Amino acid sequence: MAMLVTAYSPDERSCGQFADGITASGYSVWTNAMKLVAADTSVLPFGTLVSIPGYHDSRAVPVLDRGGVIKGDRLDVLFPTHEAALQWGVQHLDVTIWQYADGQPDDFTPRFKPGG
Repeated sequence: MAMLVTAYSPDERSCGQFADGITASGYSVWTNAMKLVAADTSVLPFGTLVSIPGYHDSRAVPVLDRGGVIKGDRLDVLFPTHEAALQWGVQHLDVTIWQYADGQPDDFTPRFKPGG
């Protein structure tokens, strides 16, 4: 799937008032060694696995977050620092969306934040 891929960090510069270290799905930003993405969950629900060229050696990473401007065919990849996120920039990439044979993995449960 062709997508616009941007980057963010878990601090105030990227997340504003939501910079509490918890993703929109309720998981810590430290989940999967900080290798996760934000997506429009009406396009890619929480728990979807995606592979993005140039991010985490193109290994599959989970969709565990979403953002106010992440709409449609767009992803935001997490980096530990704002500087690393800026270095990623904005890229148009062909992203692989992995499908489970029977839906979401059995052990995936969103841990929604209060009000999330």
